[in-house]
Amino acid sequence: MAEIIQERIEDRLPELEQLERIGLFSHAEIKAIIKKASDLEYKIQRRTLFKEDFINYVQYEINLLELIQRRRTRIGYSFKKDEIENSIVHRVQGVFQRASAKWKDDVQLWLSYVVFCKKWATKTQLSKVFSAMLAIHSNKPALWIMAAKWEMEDRLSSESARQLFLRALRFHPECAKLYKEYFRMELMHAEKLRKEKEEFEKASMDVEHPDYSEEILKGELARIVYKNSVSIIKGAEFHVSLLSVAQLFDFAKDLQKEIYDDLQTLHTDDPLTWDYVARRELEIESQTGEEQPTTKQAKAVEVGRKEERCCAVYEEAVKTLPTEAMWKCYITFCLERFTKKSNSGFLRGKRLERTMTSFRKAHELKLLSECQYKQLIVSLLCHKFLREALEVAVAGTELFRDSGTMWQLKLRVLIESKSPDIAMLFEEAFVHLKPQVCLPLWISWAEWSEGAKSQEDTEAVFKKALLAVIGADSVTLKNKYLDWAYRSGGYRKARAVFKSLQESRPFSVDFFRKMIQFEKEQVNIWMDYMKEELTHPLGRPENCGRIYWRAMKMLQGESAEAFVAKHAMHQTGHL
Repeated sequence: MAEIIQERIEDRLPELEQLERIGLFSHAEIKAIIKKASDLEYKIQRRTLFKEDFINYVQYEINLLELIQRRRTRIGYSFKKDEIENSIVHRVQGVFQRASAKWKDDVQLWLSYVVFCKKWATKTQLSKVFSAMLAIHSNKPALWIMAAKWEMEDRLSSESARQLFLRALRFHPECAKLYKEYFRMELMHAEKLRKEKEEFEKASMDVEHPDYSEEILKGELARIVYKNSVSIIKGAEFHVSLLSVAQLFDFAKDLQKEIYDDLQTLHTDDPLTWDYVARRELEIESQTGEEQPTTKQAKAVEVGRKEERCCAVYEEAVKTLPTEAMWKCYITFCLERFTKKSNSGFLRGKRLERTMTSFRKAHELKLLSECQYKQLIVSLLCHKFLREALEVAVAGTELFRDSGTMWQLKLRVLIESKSPDIAMLFEEAFVHLKPQVCLPLWISWAEWSEGAKSQEDTEAVFKKALLAVIGADSVTLKNKYLDWAYRSGGYRKARAVFKSLQESRPFSVDFFRKMIQFEKEQVNIWMDYMKEELTHPLGRPENCGRIYWRAMKMLQGESAEAFVAKHAMHQTGHL
């Protein structure tokens, strides 16, 4: 092994001598490189091999390459790259080859190899790496797509990319992502040919190449991919994804229309089709010849018309396909438009009206999910439409009586509306809900009561809650109760609550820590009070005795002992 390491170090000497000779590295640095290289070589030549050693080796060589680059830039020297950088790159590739042969299943290792070659190696070398990787990982469509994209975008080889996609589809004949990217590639290819032809025509050169035929230039190859793919991959989602790709290419208008027409013909019973057709109305511009809106008001009216057309399609959709999924698409669209910012009061009013109208229809048919009731309530609350939010919340709790979140949202609306019946409605919620989902509601009631009612009322809520909430949830409630007691009544109140609860299991460590913290704060407050009297220019030291006895009356147990100890330290000059 020592002979192999020595041989590999000797192989480095020509490049290291060049580095020193041209002034990129000092003699001391070259010696350090040789020492480090020897250590790295030893680790990848020993009998028991570890992947991390190969990674460290490669990373060191990459760092060295980058350092050489920076120093070349600094001194403005760009010669001898064959003898220096290319030698290092060749060596790193050898290390990668050994590592990828031993740990061939490690995709991340292969990807590191690809990244290295993209930056430092030739395109031919990288193409070979992709081939080797795909021979082992042919079961991963993403790697085929990566290789094909590189062939198309970096090597500018449409034919190589096409061959890779065709090979990939033999392994993955039902992979939607592969078909989609293959479709995109053929459209990019047609676009590239169109640009080439334009350049030839500008240069007044005759072009009679078969690639420049009218069919090819209009995207016929992409159309073939489209037709084949939709015969294999069923469903509107895939169809729409191909249409979205086609719409990126202005020359493919005929293809776009064909795909759009097929979508409506083949997938009439899919909500996604109707959703796409409806939303498309937003993108359709005013008819040619019509005057384009110029004022803000006119633009708002035009947007309103487009949204009306969208809703007309949705209305037809929910009649044709009266399902929860279809109504979800409709309500989601209305919510998106409702939450979209606009300075036009006219547009905001129309959007609210449409949202509420569609909601009422869907609610009557019982074709909305709980999630959509929640989304609608939150959106209406954010925009301060409290009356409408309450309408949705009442409808939601009628339909989902056992949902704690739905009741919580209804109560949130009532609180923001300053309803006089909030306490009664909390009680109503607990009638319908299982005890195990009630904790958030009890906390909400206590928090509301703290801001709106007396201390006695709030404490009554906490006591009721502790009788109703059991198990682990009661731990959270006790902590909240103790916090409230300290906030509202200070240390004495907190102490009383702590005493009343300290025998009531289960406990949490936080519960005791809170009380200890409150006691420490109380001791510190009394000590600071006395210190202020002693040190402030307007202080009255003779008051310290009275303060001391007041503190002793207030503090209890360990707190009193801690206060006495601190006071004693102060008296002896240690405070």
